[in-house]
Amino acid sequence: MVDNNKKYIILTWGCQMNEHDSEKMSGILESLGYINTDIKEEADLIIFNTCLVRENAEFKVYGNLGELKSLKKERPELIIAICGCMMQRKEIRDIIKDKYKFVDIIFGTHNIHKLPELLANYNQHTRMIIDVWEDGVEIIEGIPAKRKYSFKAFVNIMYGCNNFCSYCIVPYTRGREKSRAPEDIVNEIKGLAKEGFKEVTLLGQNVNSYGKSLDSKLSFAELLYLINDIEGIERIRFMTSHPKDLSDELINAIKDCSKVCEHIHLPFQAGSDRILKLMNRKYTKEQYLNLVKNIKAKIPNISLTTDIIIGFPGETEEDFLETIDVIKKAEFDSAFTFLYSIRKGTPAANMKEQIPDEIKHKRLKVLLDVLNPISHDNNLKLMNTYQEILVEETSKTDSTVLSGRTRTNKLVHFKGNTDLIGKIVTVKITNTKTWTLEGNIIDEK
Repeated sequence: MVDNNKKYIILTWGCQMNEHDSEKMSGILESLGYINTDIKEEADLIIFNTCLVRENAEFKVYGNLGELKSLKKERPELIIAICGCMMQRKEIRDIIKDKYKFVDIIFGTHNIHKLPELLANYNQHTRMIIDVWEDGVEIIEGIPAKRKYSFKAFVNIMYGCNNFCSYCIVPYTRGREKSRAPEDIVNEIKGLAKEGFKEVTLLGQNVNSYGKSLDSKLSFAELLYLINDIEGIERIRFMTSHPKDLSDELINAIKDCSKVCEHIHLPFQAGSDRILKLMNRKYTKEQYLNLVKNIKAKIPNISLTTDIIIGFPGETEEDFLETIDVIKKAEFDSAFTFLYSIRKGTPAANMKEQIPDEIKHKRLKVLLDVLNPISHDNNLKLMNTYQEILVEETSKTDSTVLSGRTRTNKLVHFKGNTDLIGKIVTVKITNTKTWTLEGNIIDEK
């Protein structure tokens, strides 16, 4: 235990996996006696949990880290630690060592559970500690987590990725795929249910390949059936799905399991078969569209979202128009759009014909002009319907306005009291916008 007056803050960049890693670090620190603060100036320990997927996130980390130099000079006893995906790259660790010598502890994505030991070692020796594992030897169970919400939670079902998409750094920072034992997942979710959690989001870089590293070879679909039977849990979400591994068995499980929400995030990234091959995505445009057709036929009320990369090396205007064609035919509810950025250490970084930024931005505008009206039309179909909403929080600008999500993961704003947060309510949709819905509460559960 530490002095119970010690305070910590964790700043997190990146995906839901990083967010959940930060929840685990918070749980570890509070078990040691640390108290959370939102103010860097009063913290005794500052941790940066970093992301390497997008160049923008990397630049933000360096900028924010530089701001701590003066704080460390004023308070030498302050401990500054940096972890996460960026630290898995030796060249980035070297930059931290050379240019940010005031950083005290550097660790990676595979040894979060060693945080107490790292802090103890630093307190004993007061010199920079670097402890980064190239891969996790085994899955460590039983790490405490301080959840951001008391009614919904992230649950890792697997770690790592085996896909090696040519633009993606994740397999190099998160390691190879390792699935958690189903009994460990079920027991964790049963514990959450007993604590009053209503919704769980199952996390994995590719949840569809869950179970392949297990001796039992339990599939992701079979895992959903097990979780669906857990009393107290009312909603099950998951992300992310790789199209090449989304099976008929899984589509049937989503349809059959009453608690599994009608939403699939299914990144297609590009519409051109030539670009998909360069990306190493292992499916074609036709296969993807046939998959979408099958999903919508079996689950008519499904919400489908996606990821799209614009300006991948060598992308021609004809390739880009293939992407536009997929958007029109799949009729996505929404999409995360990304301008391709070079990630050192990936095959795509060395590809010829890198696309100029001005062309990427031009194509992005064209793409959004097609995508946004489709998203709006999909929302318009929900006008005057009654939607089940899990109330999540109040508006940042109006405390009388609440927000929550439909089972199809659409964000809804409505008037209500804060005591409804964490409850499931029925809302009649009275107004639709491109990205959000508005409505009035009818009743609550």
